[in-house]
Amino acid sequence: MSPALRLGAAAALLLVGGCNAGPDYRRPSAPVPAAYKEAAAAEGWKVGQPQDAIDRGAWWSVYRDPVLDRLERQIDVSNQTLKADEAAFRQAEAVVGEARANLFPSLSLNARGQRSRGGGSGGSGGGSIANSFTITGNASWTPDLWGSVRRSIEASEANAQVSAGTLAGARLSAQGALATAYIQLRIADDLKRLLDQAVTAYTEAVRITTNQYNAGTAAQSDVAQAQAQLDQTRAQSIAVGVSRAQFEHATAVLIGKPPAEFSIAATKEQIPILSIPPGVPSALLERRPDIAVAERKMAAANAEIGVADAAFFPNVTLSADYGGASALLSKLFTAGSRVWAFGSTVAQTLFDAGSRQASLAAARATFDEQVASYRQTVLSAFQQVEDELAALRILAQQAAAEESALAAARQAESIILNQYRAGTVAYTSVIVAQTTALSDAESVVNIRQSRLVASVALIQALGGGWDTGQLPGPAKIESDQPLNFSPIPAPDPHPIK
Repeated sequence: MSPALRLGAAAALLLVGGCNAGPDYRRPSAPVPAAYKEAAAAEGWKVGQPQDAIDRGAWWSVYRDPVLDRLERQIDVSNQTLKADEAAFRQAEAVVGEARANLFPSLSLNARGQRSRGGGSGGSGGGSIANSFTITGNASWTPDLWGSVRRSIEASEANAQVSAGTLAGARLSAQGALATAYIQLRIADDLKRLLDQAVTAYTEAVRITTNQYNAGTAAQSDVAQAQAQLDQTRAQSIAVGVSRAQFEHATAVLIGKPPAEFSIAATKEQIPILSIPPGVPSALLERRPDIAVAERKMAAANAEIGVADAAFFPNVTLSADYGGASALLSKLFTAGSRVWAFGSTVAQTLFDAGSRQASLAAARATFDEQVASYRQTVLSAFQQVEDELAALRILAQQAAAEESALAAARQAESIILNQYRAGTVAYTSVIVAQTTALSDAESVVNIRQSRLVASVALIQALGGGWDTGQLPGPAKIESDQPLNFSPIPAPDPHPIK
């Protein structure tokens, strides 16, 4: 058998006999309840019917707000945090390519030309001058007998999926932060509109009490009280502009724009209160990017155990050289100048003072750490869902009670105002009644804000429109195609100014 055939046969045997060191990955169990406790915690309140009403891409569309929709679609294009996370994913993709390259032989080409003079006995002019020319191709290959390279690839692919999940999580976080800031901005519009209406009413009250004072039927103190109430309410209305401006600036930054170049016009449209179906708890494991990240970290840590385990076995390296060597450049490529060599090397560490054993123990401990982290992430996810379900349930009850209180306060305000006009009560009673009614109206607006913010937080806690099916597989990771997490259309060509 020729040397080349022997080398090929040896390589084939090594490939067939190869195995993967370390344990194969199986996802550990996690504590999953059969149902959400808060989903049916009290009578008189329930979440939506058990169908998934959240758009699998643009989840914010459930709020039916075209301005919010256009804003959200600009996040993927302009948010700088997402751009940084996307670059981290591309870096992880490159690491997978580096690991995979170790499965294949390395090839090199070396060429050398040399002119030299040897020593002689004739002094400075002695010795002979000779030329030497060589060109050699070298092939070297370390077969992955024990699966160290394959486990490294497995770990790198899992880490790339960790980066993809991190990007998805950052994306969902930015979308949620934008929706929350936008809702708070719209609530600020509602609150200012309420206070402006009160200013209008109190301006009329000042006019009436002033006329009554001029007619001698009201005290000067009534005018002063009415004016103080008007000025105080006007100051509250002006103060709302601070928080609105801050929410507008936060929105600008989230879509990657300088606040000076961005504004949102006020509107009278109100964002609807939603019922969000939470689904079954087990589905949460597939819908949260942070849970997917924790699970993929376990997979990567498990693969690293295999890498550490493979270090206990010998490495075999196959090498071959082929080329030509001649004193004359013209004969370098002739049959008589041909040179070749092939062989193999076996290397085995006999003593390392426990270094490999320590590396294996560290890899196993890292896996145990990631298992505990995964289970804690799952528990925290269920807590977040339960928190927001409880908030929505309790806030709905609070909203009903506050609406009732507001109706009663407005009725009392009307009665006491009529009594004052009839001269049976002091104007102080009118001020108290009006202040109570305005305070209750503000509470209704604030509770509405809390309910809307809680609904956004619940959608985030449920994973938005994401699921683990959007994690890129090995083929996607190794391709040059850009990563895309959901079928969201291109951004609006005429974004909000």
